[in-house]
Amino acid sequence: MAEGVEVRGNRVRVYFRYQGELCRESISGEATPANIANAQRLVGTINYEIQQGVFNYARHFPDSPRVQTSTLGHYLDLLLDIKRNEMAVSGYRAYASKVKNHIRPHWAHRQADSVDNIEVMAWVQQLLMPKLHNKTIRDIVNILHQTYTLYRARNRSAHDPTLGIAIKLPDTEDVDPFDRDEITKILTPDLDHLQELNLAQFMLWSGPRVSEAISLAWEDVIDLEAGIIRFRRGQVRGHYKVTKTRRSNRELKLLKPAHDALLAQAKLTAHLTPIEVDVTDRDNRTVRKQRLRFVFHKTSTRAAWTSSDVLLKNWWVGRLAAVGVRYRSPNNCRHTFASQILSTGVAPVEWVAEYMGHTNTAMIHRHYGTWIPKRAHNQLDIIAEALNC
Repeated sequence: MAEGVEVRGNRVRVYFRYQGELCRESISGEATPANIANAQRLVGTINYEIQQGVFNYARHFPDSPRVQTSTLGHYLDLLLDIKRNEMAVSGYRAYASKVKNHIRPHWAHRQADSVDNIEVMAWVQQLLMPKLHNKTIRDIVNILHQTYTLYRARNRSAHDPTLGIAIKLPDTEDVDPFDRDEITKILTPDLDHLQELNLAQFMLWSGPRVSEAISLAWEDVIDLEAGIIRFRRGQVRGHYKVTKTRRSNRELKLLKPAHDALLAQAKLTAHLTPIEVDVTDRDNRTVRKQRLRFVFHKTSTRAAWTSSDVLLKNWWVGRLAAVGVRYRSPNNCRHTFASQILSTGVAPVEWVAEYMGHTNTAMIHRHYGTWIPKRAHNQLDIIAEALNC
């Protein structure tokens, strides 16, 4: 029997080494002399194609289980299974949506090793760039790169058609905080939406992420009279999760306007019965039940806000239009707080970063550098006074 051909019972199989693995595939038909001869010719062709780097497994053996598990769709499924256990629910939902809407329709049916760099570049330039923002495109290409990282690990291959594809992002837009006149307009009394106004005042003068503000509970209020609270969790699209980073889990003493808003809310919601919610830990797997009385409620439902999107659509947009303030998202309250504090020249950048839950001061300088006075203090005079010289 020729090298690369074997007979098992009344069946003919060919075997060859591809990508470091010994592969065996059955040939249709019985083990007749003619079929054995055809198998020998096939092995010769396969070995030649492998040497030339043009071997296409699916072309020779389209029904092989090896082919079915070598499609890009197979590796996309593996990647999603991994990410489902690694990511927060909201993050995974966006991740899976990019796979479903952009990657899978175009590439899932292809053999992973048949996709080349030129094809991916053309896909990015012709199909993605005309309709998507660069950041979204970069995320999509990165998902494809992660898919090929799995493929390379399993197949001990260096093939990755995303290498060398760089998606440049535009410069970050400057933050656009509300000024004091706009703050006054937003907080104009409205007896029909007292809780919404309290929430807006609290956010404008304490600077939390919207997800942190709407998930604040009375169990997080350490000292109501002194205005000391702790941010412990965030909430995105109905899912509660511990704070974004460990540094975001922070204890704060509130400025008077934010403290006043909290005191006003105490009369409205502090007496309510706790409700049980699931809070996902930072590993995105551990879920703990907590009984909480949420501070801020939607006036019309008398229940806690279910997401920042509901706040945006049900009250925020209409409120800004009603008081004549140019639209910016609710997250702009956080930018407003930072700009107001920094513009005084009194608070050190490090203090602002810690108060807002940033991991370092780089974010503060990048977003709010305009409001940081170049000479908040005359440092030499301070040093001279300290040294008494």
